[in-house]
Formats: sequence, C-alpha cells, structure tokens
Amino acid sequence: MKALIFAAGKGTRLKPFTDYHPKALAKVNGIPLLERNINYLKGFGIKDFVINIHHFGNQIVEFLNKNSNFGCNIEISDETNELLETGGGLIFARKFLDHGEDFLIMNADILTNINIDALVEYHKNIKDFATLAVSDRDSSRKLLFNDDMVLRGWLNVQSGEQRLAEFNKGFKALAFSGVHCINPVIFEKIKRTGKFSVMEEYLDLMQTEHIHGFVHDSILVDVGRPESVIEAEKHFK
Repeated sequence: MKALIFAAGKGTRLKPFTDYHPKALAKVNGIPLLERNINYLKGFGIKDFVINIHHFGNQIVEFLNKNSNFGCNIEISDETNELLETGGGLIFARKFLDHGEDFLIMNADILTNINIDALVEYHKNIKDFATLAVSDRDSSRKLLFNDDMVLRGWLNVQSGEQRLAEFNKGFKALAFSGVHCINPVIFEKIKRTGKFSVMEEYLDLMQTEHIHGFVHDSILVDVGRPESVIEAEKHFK
C-alpha cells in the first residue's frame, strides 16, 4: 500500500518555528514529525510514499535526501506554485495514486498509534471509497455518524452549526483523526477543482455515498501548536 503524507501546510499555529521551517520537520523529543510518521507507517509494511510540499518544501526534500528516504520509495508532489489544501493536494497527487490500489492519507502533524492494519482491513471489508479514522475526544469540530458508522453530518461544537445528510437521530459525534484509507475511485467522484478541503467534498458526497468511520481509542496528538509538542513528548519518546 502507498501512503500520501500531507506536509505542504504553512503551520501558522507553530510559529515561530514555521517562520523558517516546514511544520513537518518540527521535532518531538528530537525527532522530526515526518521521520516519525514514515517510520510509524513502515511498521505496518508501507514503504511507498507520496509527500506533498509547499512551505519550505526544499527543506523537506533535503531532509529526505540526507536520510536516503529512510529506505523507502518516496515521490514528491510539489505544490510550490500554489498551496492547494487537502482536497486540491489529493487531486494534484493523482498521478502518483490512481493505480487501482487502495492508499492511505495521513497529515504530517498528527502523531498516533492507530492500528493501521485494522483500519485497512475494516476499509476493505466494507468496500467503500473512503474510510475515516475517528475517535471520541475533545475537538471543536465533530463528524456525525449513524449506528452503522456511516457519515451523516458535521458539527461545530462551539457554534452549534451543523451540516446534515438527514435529520439528526442521535448521531454519534466523533473527531476526525487525520488518517483515512481511500480507494482511487474517489478521483471520479470529487467535483471540486483547485484549492479546497477534502472534508468539504466528503460532506457533499455523504448525501449520495457511504463514507464510513473507523473508531479507534488510540493515542492521537495534533502537533499543531507549541503546547501540543509538549503533550506529544509525553506519549512519543
């Protein structure tokens, strides 16, 4: 299986580090996030990667070269000309991913110990085009699922704003974990072009398609802020 790691973002919440570096190279206990996630996925047998770059992308390329790509096959999806967000970044990387095989997507600034094998097995069993890893944890935005763990909505916890595919019948509110398993048929389903969030596309597609959630209770830290680096260092040595 191939994995796409989103590493292009500007990481504005991690300033001042990201004034001079890409967020994917922020360190937790002395080890850059990107290195941690490549090695984490390698632990599940994944050795083919696509990494998208934009903000200080040259530093990521140099880092990979210096470390001999950590013994992996790594292709670079270069968004230097325009940062395309997650949906646009996925479409831009299509040439690396649209080969008939399921692939994994992961945000570079997520640290977790989700069992990737279990996620992939669940995804293959339900035969959807997208399976989203989710968990019951604090988050300002939640995804809403029915009893069959099919995506039916989105909730802004603070404002109460909702986007629903149907009346909310006591849906489960769970936080997206930044890890998804995808079948390349998604490229035929996405309608947007240019710069957009893949979550916006999921929320459109939930009206007509089944998108399942995979519930996990694993450790997950979004290393998006300086204080979350401290939190991550408690869990990831």
